[in-house]
Amino acid sequence: MTDPYLKSPVLLLALLLFGVYSFAQKKNAAYNIHIQKTEETFTIDGKGDEATWQKAEPANDFFMVLPMDDRKATQPSEVKMAYDDKHLYLLATFFKTPGNTYVVESLRRDFNFGGNDNFLLFMDPFNNQTTGFSFGANAYGAQWDGTMSNGGSVDLNWDSKWVSEVEHYEDKWVVEMAIPFKSIRYEKGVKEWGINFSRLDISTNEKSSWTPIPRQFPTASLAFTGNLVWDNPPPDQGLNYSLIPYVLGTVGDSSIDGITYDNDFKVGGDVKLGLSSSLNLDLTINPDFSQVDVDRQVANLTRFELFFPERRQFFLENADLFSSFGYETIRPFFSRRIGLGVPIIAGARVSGNLNRNLRLGLMDMQTEKVDETGLPSQNFAVLSLQQKVFSRSNIGLMFVNKESMDYEALADSLKTTYTKFNRNLGLEYNLASSDNKYTGKLFMLKSLGPESTENGFAQGAHLAYSSRQWNWRVQQEYISKNFVSEVGYVPRTNYINFNGSAGYLFLPASETVVSHGPTFSGQYYFDPSMHTTDYLSILGYQVNFLNRSSFNLNLFNEYVELLAPFDPTNTDQEELATGTRHHWNGVYMEYSSKPKSLFTYSFASRLGRYFSSGYRTNLNAQFGYRFQPYVSLGATLSYNNLDLPSPWYTTDFWLVGTEAYITFTNKLFWSNLFQYNEQSRNFSLNSRFQWRYTPASDLFLVFNSNEQLSPLEGKVWSLTLKMTYWFNR
Repeated sequence: MTDPYLKSPVLLLALLLFGVYSFAQKKNAAYNIHIQKTEETFTIDGKGDEATWQKAEPANDFFMVLPMDDRKATQPSEVKMAYDDKHLYLLATFFKTPGNTYVVESLRRDFNFGGNDNFLLFMDPFNNQTTGFSFGANAYGAQWDGTMSNGGSVDLNWDSKWVSEVEHYEDKWVVEMAIPFKSIRYEKGVKEWGINFSRLDISTNEKSSWTPIPRQFPTASLAFTGNLVWDNPPPDQGLNYSLIPYVLGTVGDSSIDGITYDNDFKVGGDVKLGLSSSLNLDLTINPDFSQVDVDRQVANLTRFELFFPERRQFFLENADLFSSFGYETIRPFFSRRIGLGVPIIAGARVSGNLNRNLRLGLMDMQTEKVDETGLPSQNFAVLSLQQKVFSRSNIGLMFVNKESMDYEALADSLKTTYTKFNRNLGLEYNLASSDNKYTGKLFMLKSLGPESTENGFAQGAHLAYSSRQWNWRVQQEYISKNFVSEVGYVPRTNYINFNGSAGYLFLPASETVVSHGPTFSGQYYFDPSMHTTDYLSILGYQVNFLNRSSFNLNLFNEYVELLAPFDPTNTDQEELATGTRHHWNGVYMEYSSKPKSLFTYSFASRLGRYFSSGYRTNLNAQFGYRFQPYVSLGATLSYNNLDLPSPWYTTDFWLVGTEAYITFTNKLFWSNLFQYNEQSRNFSLNSRFQWRYTPASDLFLVFNSNEQLSPLEGKVWSLTLKMTYWFNR
């Protein structure tokens, strides 16, 4: 067989050539906004009546991005900025057409971008066009904040300490912000940052940006930022640390066999220490994540483990340094493997920029042993380095180590269950051209374990292109049979995969349709001897309407040769045999309504054949209604009907989720999520009350209930009161 290191020489050459091509001047380098220091004391009230704002240079004359990017915005916007020794200030004014109403879902923090009239700030303090911070507000004052990575991805799970207020007027709405310098990271002595401002006005279906951005890219794309030019370098942060202690009490009970629940009182917390203005040390002791959003359940009819994103605050700042290596299904590090049903004793993390072009991520976490199962105490260590090359590309190095403590003292029977260590070493190159049209990746991973059967290899590469009308992507992957990543997310091994996609958009001069066009995508899996084991081909057509509703129609052709026994219902019934072959066709349709309406909805349906010459009917619906700005209601319905021969016959099951977000103010929230999964025979309820009594400091009251149906009958519930406080210096 061909050496896996040589599986993608063409893609490697293409990536390097496009890397050289990408070494070009910043696209919107001519767009500058100058910022001056002020000695005035600000009141953050949305009025903007300080004298500083009368003298500040405005960023205005925004460009339209959607529905079309060849003209100026019809809804005027203006942004001004200033700073003092401690804060970065912003005043943004958004004029509106008389008679137009505001559209917001609620006052919930980190709102859905497409469902709210909103303003967003994108900052690139290192001007590297790949990483940064985002802050924003919707038209009723709900806050948005997140870290930025990979040239424009925003992680809203990150939370920081800052203040903002929104004020309404007859012809405009105004947002005023104060962002502490201690809440962000930047390079000392630098007088120029990347920056951009984005506005979404749903009443006119218009998305606009201060700098021009092609319509195929989000306004968060850091490749298209302008420049924030300081009169003097931003102030030195000096001693910068935060203490974030918590205290909580929990009561609960369980009637499920094998699960015990003890009432609990816990104290712990985090420490954030600025090693420099761009490098941060995070420490956590006895961490608790009881207030984190619960996962949304899904019906699983695949043969593989499902992925659920990380939501725990400690793991989120500069998370891309650890979590974006490889592909979605070939991740050497997945932080949710740490503390999965096991208490975390403590952890430390150093992350940020060593200089403008070099980033560092270093993490070490220690978990407790579990006497009931014999699981030993374990240590998780991760090292990540990322060096910028060309204009926006980078080279990354990662090392992941999982080590069991006092392993030799374990009983021999436990040594077959728990490994002594598992290590992954990886190198990757990420391509991003200066105009963002070309992106790509090439990576190699090596796993190391105490046995030779754990010393494997994984590799992947892709190249993608996106223009106003054309988009395409080609990708290749290889994972050996003995590749092991115990701290990663690798649901499948021992395969070679080729996949790709292509699409074209027509842009008609129409008052109803913005764009429409065909799409094609394909996934093709082979074993190491190049024998076909799976494939999925999809031919589709998409239509995007001016009111921001959309319709998609897809025809698919799928083939599976089972590599292991599999129950096609995933409900613990009889399994199909290894080696059996299954082939089917079907159709998938989806429609999403316009977000402007108080009542929103989407429908999706999958109809076609299934395993063992059976049939599968899948119907999905989502509904939403808002009593803006205080209440947002939602419901998700999913129905699967599997019509199969003996011994399965007909199997059908529902997945129902209902949620209610009640936002009394933009600091007082009550969220409720009820889920019923008939496939896993499970009811769950999560109700969380949150009072943000001061910036970044919260009081939580969280109720959780999980009930299992026959044959695993039982119930577990808990009620937690938790208080956190953010001390800053």
